Amino acid sequence: MVELPPIVVMGELIYSGKVKQVWSTKDPKVIEFRYTDQISVFDQIIPSLIPRKGESLNRASCHWFRLVNDEGVCKTHIVDRNAPDRVLARRFDVIREPGAIPKDAENFFVPLEVICRHYLAGTAWRRYQRGEVSPSDFGFESSENLQEGVKLPEPFLEVSTKFEKFDRNLDREEALEISNLEPEELDSILSIVLEVDSIIEREVSKRGLIHVDGKKEFALGPGREPILVDSFGTLDEDRWWDADSYANGEIVQLSKEAVRQHYIDTGHHSELFESRQKGLQEPPIPALPEEIISSTAELYASMFERLTGETF
Repeated sequence: MVELPPIVVMGELIYSGKVKQVWSTKDPKVIEFRYTDQISVFDQIIPSLIPRKGESLNRASCHWFRLVNDEGVCKTHIVDRNAPDRVLARRFDVIREPGAIPKDAENFFVPLEVICRHYLAGTAWRRYQRGEVSPSDFGFESSENLQEGVKLPEPFLEVSTKFEKFDRNLDREEALEISNLEPEELDSILSIVLEVDSIIEREVSKRGLIHVDGKKEFALGPGREPILVDSFGTLDEDRWWDADSYANGEIVQLSKEAVRQHYIDTGHHSELFESRQKGLQEPPIPALPEEIISSTAELYASMFERLTGETF
């Protein structure tokens, strides 16, 4: 039996999210993330489990945190990966009320998500199709007719809510208002995201992958220094394509987008979108077919190896 570090004592469940749980430890400054095998899309938890998915997410995310730390990009919340599907991390205060974080506060979670897009895909593509965003928003000529999967001229950064029922994109003014960050603090966070994504692109291109987009989350530590937190660079937070297929004009989804696409093809997404638009009760999300569960489990295992170069 492997002896665990003294800090890892069965604590209390602090929070249970869509795919991971947060537990207390004996050290009040440290929490434990436990990654489950649950999977979610469109802010709904699917009533199906994906074998070893939690391990894949945790190990992949820890891989990227290690690289960010080793290359001196910024500090991270990681303390130690204490099990294949668990990690010890620094604890930060969580203030959910918009605008309530004091201007001089330290050691708190920033209530924003930062999305960085490198290709037109996913929700960005669907918003473009609906006419909610224009080509010029993505850096193209306004008259240009965009195709799904086109590479964007420059990385496209978006900021969204973290503690609302559904993610909502924010303009710069509202992002600053909700978080109570200074403009230069938000700019520092955005710069870190670009630097982290450049590392991801450099590494995964060695193994035939394209990093399409992904999200990052932050805290401000002592001295209000940005600290990279949560998880990133995984199949849940990011979107990936096969580089060779893309070069031949084909988009091969190597991320959770394949599961999303299943619910789009079956009509669940449109039904869900309509119910939310009209303020109606949401339709429950159906379980995944066994063949999609199996293929998704295989994808999480194989993609861990392509993302990290390590054996799963």
